[in-house]
Amino acid sequence: MADAQDQLVFAPLGGLGEIGMNAALYGFGPRARRKWILVDLGVAFAGPELPGVDLIMPDLAFVESVRKDLLALVITHAHEDHVGAIASLWPKLRCPIYATPFTAGLLEARRLGEPGAPKVDMRIVEQGARFDLGPFSIEYIPMSHSIPESSALAIRTPAGTVLHSGDWKLDKTPVVGLPTDEARLRAIGDEGVLALISDSTNIMREGESPSEAEVAITLRDLIGKAKRRVIVTTFASNVARLRSVAEAAMACGRSVVIAGRAMDRCIQVARECGYLDGLPPFLSVSAYANLPPDRVVLLATGSQGEPRAAMMRIAQHDHPEIKLGRDDLVIFSSRAIPGNEKNVNEIINGLIEQGVKVLTDRDGLVHASGHPRRGEVQKLYEWIRPQIAIPAHGEAMHLAAHAALARALGVPHVAGVKNGDLMLLGPGEPGIIDETPHGRVYKDGDVLIASNDEGLQARKRLSIAGVVSVGLAITSKGELAGEADVVIAGLPPRSRDGKPMDEVIDAAIFGAFDNLPRAKRRDPDGVSEAIERAVRNTVRNAWGKPPTVHVLVMPV
Repeated sequence: MADAQDQLVFAPLGGLGEIGMNAALYGFGPRARRKWILVDLGVAFAGPELPGVDLIMPDLAFVESVRKDLLALVITHAHEDHVGAIASLWPKLRCPIYATPFTAGLLEARRLGEPGAPKVDMRIVEQGARFDLGPFSIEYIPMSHSIPESSALAIRTPAGTVLHSGDWKLDKTPVVGLPTDEARLRAIGDEGVLALISDSTNIMREGESPSEAEVAITLRDLIGKAKRRVIVTTFASNVARLRSVAEAAMACGRSVVIAGRAMDRCIQVARECGYLDGLPPFLSVSAYANLPPDRVVLLATGSQGEPRAAMMRIAQHDHPEIKLGRDDLVIFSSRAIPGNEKNVNEIINGLIEQGVKVLTDRDGLVHASGHPRRGEVQKLYEWIRPQIAIPAHGEAMHLAAHAALARALGVPHVAGVKNGDLMLLGPGEPGIIDETPHGRVYKDGDVLIASNDEGLQARKRLSIAGVVSVGLAITSKGELAGEADVVIAGLPPRSRDGKPMDEVIDAAIFGAFDNLPRAKRRDPDGVSEAIERAVRNTVRNAWGKPPTVHVLVMPV
């Protein structure tokens, strides 16, 4: 029985209002003594608006404040947007991690490939298993997705059961791994579910997602008919897709070559877990050049246009071991994630210019999403029949469409929850009762920085208007000692009226210095401020943009 003061609360720190950076807290108990579990700890990927930043991660300030009551980190599956922050942020938590064998294996393989990555306290959970963590009883329920062993979590508490869907779809023939366990989901619905927190990624698309088995048929047909080399690029973690390609290659006497470290890592773990049983060993990229064009299938990373992945290098004639010829076939067995279209198109254009034939999901069923369309989401609600619906894993438009569907299906309470909200699920009337500290931290090289980091702000300014650095020395009499040292970066060579920019800047420096009264010339700070102001204003007038200006004045 729950104590009268016990509450079940939900506090997302990432993944609501965005696709990526998933991290969700569940707490149970009286306000001052709640026990917590954290579900997933993922990243989002930085774009050009964050120059130099590699990854975006949730700010764990609130989790750190309750760390003594944090029971575990529970992982739904091994995609980067659900586990990518563990190596960087787990040292702030030091709690046990629960994960399925494939997820645990992939996390360990990544750790071994990253110098200095911490060894975590990993607890292996089989799909279908149930275990207790303090007031929480957690069951792993198999869900089809584009990576093995994706699982929903049935989180049972004295205040009620929450179903946290993770990423999923309905696929009775997923090629690798278990299908979504409809029978178990229906049974949990019959038990009674307080809240459903579920994926919204494909809610805007009607119907149901195609099966992986259907994609496998298309790939087998394309590879079987190809006369020359076939290159298939897909997500490295999509083991079902890798298996489908390998089976198609085996059927027509082709060898499979792997290009990409991330794919090598996933294949290693998939073989250890038995997901590639019955397939011959894959070959390393060094074997590619020695295979006849009609006897090779290359599996390559870079389907999202990653700058240094195999596909971009191939498209730019920059790969040391992989060259393509006219009428070779490249299949993009993927869909461009929003924001990646430009880079993907750059690859496609580069391949076409080489005479290569390119097929994408616009040309046939060569890809199936791992997320549920509207019809699948509706079925899940019909099975679960929750009292509360919380749309998750989506941008604002996805969450709004998901919420509208839940209302239309008669869910009594549909909550619009944002990152940082603390929502009471039960007992009593559900609703937002507080706000938790939340935000983002950035992975900048090997360093974590705050979102308001001054260095990052300066980098943004530099990316727009460049920098002018000035160094000079002044004597005790207020005279220049030697020549000023000027370094210019990121500015055009000439002003709008054609004058050399270095001459424009030199004139501003010496004009500002000469116009200072002799007494002020003896003040290094006064000289620095005058020259900085003069250079910035002069360049703005000459170019139309004010640069960042640094001036160092040394008294001698």
